[in-house]
Amino acid sequence: MSDTTATLPGEPKRGSILVASDRMRRRNRIEGIFRWLGLTAIVASLSVLALMLFTIFRDGSSAFFQAKLSFPVTLEAQVLDPAGNRSRDEMVKQTTVTYGKVLEGAFLAALAEKGIQTADIPEKDIRTMLSKAGPGELRARVLAEPGLLGQTIEVTVLAGGRIDGYLKGRVTMQSAERDGNVTTEQLVLADRLKDAGMLGLSWNWNFLTNPDASDQRPEAAGLGVAIIGSAFMMVLVLIMCVPVGVASSIYLEEFAPKNRFTDLIEVNIANLAAVPSIVYGILGLAIFINFAGFPQSSSLVGALVLSLQTLPTVIIATRASIRAVPPSIRDAALGVGASRMQTVFHHVLPLAMPGILTGTILGLASALGETAPLLLIGMVAFVSNHPSGPLDGGILDPATALPVQVYSWATRSDPAFIERSNGAIIVLLVFLLAMNVTAILLRRKFERRW
Repeated sequence: MSDTTATLPGEPKRGSILVASDRMRRRNRIEGIFRWLGLTAIVASLSVLALMLFTIFRDGSSAFFQAKLSFPVTLEAQVLDPAGNRSRDEMVKQTTVTYGKVLEGAFLAALAEKGIQTADIPEKDIRTMLSKAGPGELRARVLAEPGLLGQTIEVTVLAGGRIDGYLKGRVTMQSAERDGNVTTEQLVLADRLKDAGMLGLSWNWNFLTNPDASDQRPEAAGLGVAIIGSAFMMVLVLIMCVPVGVASSIYLEEFAPKNRFTDLIEVNIANLAAVPSIVYGILGLAIFINFAGFPQSSSLVGALVLSLQTLPTVIIATRASIRAVPPSIRDAALGVGASRMQTVFHHVLPLAMPGILTGTILGLASALGETAPLLLIGMVAFVSNHPSGPLDGGILDPATALPVQVYSWATRSDPAFIERSNGAIIVLLVFLLAMNVTAILLRRKFERRW
């Protein structure tokens, strides 16, 4: 007999476990391809995100700086206060036209005093280098401080939009030859003013505080009204959404009987979360403005519309957080004699709080970036005055919002507004980043392990 074991017919051939089989090599190859595709997708996504952020910051960061002219101005009392009694009622009769003449005369005098050559430049072109917002700013300063009359003060006023663009590289000598709003002589004078220390770029706080401006003075446009309007709306959405959303979630998850009616409610909540935002805008226009008669383009109407849109998201996130609490927590509380209400509010809700806060803040962040519903209720209107305080009826005053302001500026033809629209996107991204960071910090603060 032989010690060799015969191989039975049809028995699979067995290889060594130390040597990879063809099937194993094929599996490893497929796994490697899948990992490579996944890594490629991540790199491509991050590359697109980095390119988008780079473009936004490249084109929008200059909006936070503004070209300004500095020169002395003599505030002649006989011109600005002919009555001579320093009465605000009398001084307010002097319009920006009068202050504009004072400002332009002082600017021409400062050029002559500095010895800057202007013989080759028409006087009209020299005057238009000043922003049209300058006379209004000087008038507001004098009305606030009547004691300045009769004195010579140093003023810093905005330069015109094209001069601002020249200092930022947006306007060049070549483009000025094709632009009817600026001449090459003005750009040459801008270089002379810069060398003399009268013209330069400085931090632009007005971009964050000023209201919107007309097409004739884009350099004065700011986000003040949009920031206030967005803040009003987010506070109102928080007040209206969170109590209703959390209460509805607790009832549906802990107390509501499981029947067809509650199933219908759950289906409708899921459907409402998927409804396009513009539908909520149409609903808000029909109900809150046409039927209820609320003021158009007010923060209150915007908050009501965004609350309707955000409420399903808050309910879904809250229910998911409550459902994630282990049933053993409920059983233990009920087992020691706690009531159903005590079980929910003393044990379940505190454990679900991190998820509730995260879902709520992310819902608010989503509402902050909405544009379509706000366009339909008139918040795209030009608003030149800041809303009043919240206790003075400011939520009923006309306002706008950050994403709507981005849209409004992006549709204007002047390149200065395109720069400001990118700057507004940066501000909006900062707000969204702050809200997401807040959500993470609150989640970690209230997180409990079981």
